[in-house]
Amino acid sequence: MPRPSTKADPQKQLMIKVKACQRLIKEAAYYEKETKENEAQLQKMKDEQKDPHDIKKFGEVLGESQMMIPESIGRRDKALGDLRDFVAVLEKDEAGDNELMTCEWMVEAKKLAPSDEKTADGGEDVAITSVDGLAEGEAF
Repeated sequence: MPRPSTKADPQKQLMIKVKACQRLIKEAAYYEKETKENEAQLQKMKDEQKDPHDIKKFGEVLGESQMMIPESIGRRDKALGDLRDFVAVLEKDEAGDNELMTCEWMVEAKKLAPSDEKTADGGEDVAITSVDGLAEGEAF
């Protein structure tokens, strides 16, 4: 027998989205930090002329860390965009619910994903790339 449809608690949904964004922000920062540490360790291994096999294997570990950075940044940015959209919908649909609009999760959501076209770190959300002068099919 199907469950009766009930409206999900917006405050709970907001909390879940905020916590997911916080986790993904930490994850992206961790991969960037790990990559820098691994680059330093690899250089140290080369300077100390460690076993070439160990250097090669550690280089592979570094490569895996570097591959994870764009993926984790993409997941982070998607989650932040979803959060920004969710907050916008809540502000429109639940504007009369003062408890929701002032709850700790709404405050945190607005810090993480501000709606004024800025990212959480204060940078521009979108970089503009000029494609003038490119021939059709030419990569930039």
